[in-house]
Amino acid sequence: MPTTLPGISITKAKELLQQTDKIIMRFPEVKTTLGKIGRAETSTDPAPLSMIETVITLRPKVEYEMFEKERFFSNWPGWVKNPLTWILPEQVKGKIIHEWRKKKIERFFSNWPDMLKAPFKWLLPEQRYLTIKELIEDLDRAVKFPGLTNAWTMPIKTRIDMLSTGIKTPVGIKIMGPDLATLADIGEKLEANLKDLTGTLSVFAERVTGGNYLDFIINRDNIARYGLLVQDVQDIIKTAIGGMNVTSTVEGLERYPVNLRYNRELRDNIDMIKRVMVPTPSGAQVPLTQLARISIHKGPAGIKSENSKRTAWVYIDIKDMDVGTYVKNAKKLVDEKVKLPAGYSIIWSGQYEYMEKARKTLNVIIPVTLLVIFLLLYIHFGNIIEVIIVMASLPFALLGGIWLIYLLDYNMSVAVGVGFIALAGLATETGIVMLVYLDEVFTRKKRLKEMNSSTDLHKSIIEGAVERVRPLIMTVATTLIGLLPVMLGTGAGSQIMKRIAAPMVGGLISSTVMTLIIIPVIYNLWKMWEIKLK
Repeated sequence: MPTTLPGISITKAKELLQQTDKIIMRFPEVKTTLGKIGRAETSTDPAPLSMIETVITLRPKVEYEMFEKERFFSNWPGWVKNPLTWILPEQVKGKIIHEWRKKKIERFFSNWPDMLKAPFKWLLPEQRYLTIKELIEDLDRAVKFPGLTNAWTMPIKTRIDMLSTGIKTPVGIKIMGPDLATLADIGEKLEANLKDLTGTLSVFAERVTGGNYLDFIINRDNIARYGLLVQDVQDIIKTAIGGMNVTSTVEGLERYPVNLRYNRELRDNIDMIKRVMVPTPSGAQVPLTQLARISIHKGPAGIKSENSKRTAWVYIDIKDMDVGTYVKNAKKLVDEKVKLPAGYSIIWSGQYEYMEKARKTLNVIIPVTLLVIFLLLYIHFGNIIEVIIVMASLPFALLGGIWLIYLLDYNMSVAVGVGFIALAGLATETGIVMLVYLDEVFTRKKRLKEMNSSTDLHKSIIEGAVERVRPLIMTVATTLIGLLPVMLGTGAGSQIMKRIAAPMVGGLISSTVMTLIIIPVIYNLWKMWEIKLK
């Protein structure tokens, strides 16, 4: 979604749109691109001429030429043939007709002889396809034009963001105050200070006073000399330059207005407009420049208001950083560099608003989740110490989840937070499986009066822990196998689902290690202390 300065002409906007589309289509990863500028005659999409929307459709990572292959069952009835085509498809992949660009990866064995590095190269290839993030960086460098600020996002996501907050980028600043000129000045200061901040991909402050207005100031003394009225001059301006509906056509049930005005070449600059002829009652044709003073002045391209205050927006696109960290750093910089006049304020908006709302919700949900887990465990065990032992596995599960999030280069988000909440239940489940078996062996040995020394306790714990490894591993494995398709998926919604599943996968692995090694040790210390007290 590129944004230009207000006041751009339709001709230049069209030229800019064509140039960006042609450049984008040169990339082999791009299948189609469709740019839109301006808006339809509707109030549902009040997009100014300065805002471009370009939708880019990408190709698959590898695209093959498909060809038909004759099978022995090709002429069989469909109900018989369909199961067989699943095993032996009639459409077979041929040569590769398209492939994404690849990026070289420097491995520890890259400089080894080919004979030695062949096995390692099979496990760790030295090339990989470009990521979406890297592709966006290449596209952004290619379509950088003077006066054009790019914001890269997803189409549906952008629509949702713009409907809810009005901001099309991950982070936005809403400047509020009474005077438009002061709002524009504050916005330019914010743009100048934030463009060099770490994590800023692009920043653009709306020029709320950057619109161009064509003024006609009619000279009443001059028009009186020619016997004209003010309305006579205004009618010429309205019809010849602005355009006027003179009639309408009827096409069945549809009605279309017919608009009359001069051709564009007769009204596309002030000098041509000044030569527009105005007929007088005597039949003479008088140039418009003798009847009115024509000039262009700057004014608001559009006036936004929120909470009964005028606003100006600053759009910020970010990279290599999560929204919360970026806004924290940006707030600190703005407080130091930008002094707001009295009566003016700024509000941080965009996805940051969602994050703040989600953070407040999670601050309630997480303690409630832990409390519910604690109560359910206490109802089950009826012993506060066993509850504490199971709950002690949660920090270890959290550690594994954080490590996997770090290795996958995911930022903290609502989806990741939901994953950690689900992880609390899964980690508790593995702890319960181990503790139930330890209790069962200990109770049985005690009932048979075989629990007389620390050696007996040690043997019972080994029996309960070691001999029950398989049920615990099966419990964890079934969950991991269920999450594996989510972690490997590439379809719609996979980016969100991966961030939900990643904490669970990493946390389950670390909590399993803790459950197998640490819980039996803690259980042994507890029972030894309990036996000594008796």
